[in-house]
Amino acid sequence: MDEDKFNMSLRKFLKQVGVTSQREIEDAVRKAGKTQGKVPVKVVLTSEAVGLTHVVEGEIDLGGT
Repeated sequence: MDEDKFNMSLRKFLKQVGVTSQREIEDAVRKAGKTQGKVPVKVVLTSEAVGLTHVVEGEIDLGGT
């Protein structure tokens, strides 16, 4: 495995995930009319090719009370 190529490709993918995820979350929050409180979120990352399933759960604080 070419570690440099792998690392660059992985970073490119993660950047795409981050940017598109932020946009989707912002749009969904606006469409839902949420202006305060917390929004629970969950990301499920999978790759059948290498047997990967990784779950990240958290919440996004919109501020307010």
